[in-house]
Amino acid sequence: MKFGVADYGVNVWDGGLYNLESRLLDLKGIGFDGIERLEAVSESNALMKAMQFHKLGLDFATCRGPNAEVSNQWTCALGKKYVWINAGAGTRDIDMDTYLRRCRKFIKEANSFGIDAVLHNHLGSRIQFQEEVDAFMKECPNGKLLLDIGHLFGAGGDIVGTIEKYKNRLAPAVHFKDIEMKDEAIGLDKWYERLRFCELGAGNVGLDYKGAINALKKIGYDDWIFVEHDTHLDEPVKELKISLDILKDGFE
Repeated sequence: MKFGVADYGVNVWDGGLYNLESRLLDLKGIGFDGIERLEAVSESNALMKAMQFHKLGLDFATCRGPNAEVSNQWTCALGKKYVWINAGAGTRDIDMDTYLRRCRKFIKEANSFGIDAVLHNHLGSRIQFQEEVDAFMKECPNGKLLLDIGHLFGAGGDIVGTIEKYKNRLAPAVHFKDIEMKDEAIGLDKWYERLRFCELGAGNVGLDYKGAINALKKIGYDDWIFVEHDTHLDEPVKELKISLDILKDGFE
């Protein structure tokens, strides 16, 4: 089992990523094994960043470059297992059939590089609700699911049931977070005003992250677990460490 950070929320707190090595040292210092994505602007930049990870004894799970083809190429070249599906616009106003058709094409091409293409369910995206996750899994049989337990629960989905149903098609990465409801009267069309993603145990809506841990243990999952707090109210290392300790205890 490897524990990492999907560090979008850290970027929000800091205003951006200014020094990858400094970021990695901070995360290593509190016990993480790496971050999810190596993001680069050129081949030389990707190699330099990969060197920084390995020099520090850390790792990453996938790559993101300037476009989808380059992301596939770098992910393959650097020996990683999966790439996020990037099949054009994936917002709520995109026709589902069009989106799924594009996903199938993306998956086929990613597979030609020997890597998996994974869907990250997300509030506000084309694949948000449980029935949409199920539609993707049915209509894109070669795709895999990068399950985000917070986004699925926030959309009323069944975390444990999804893990059990798609145990053979989970990506080698799962996102963990908790939810603090800010204003339940606000609809999901403004989900970022309705709720806040936070550290494990700080939520107030009953997200069963312990059930998710147990379900993953039951199916023998043994790959990346990523903590992702989309927003922080205190220094990220403090809040990330809280979630990390809970996860490590849970997966013992």
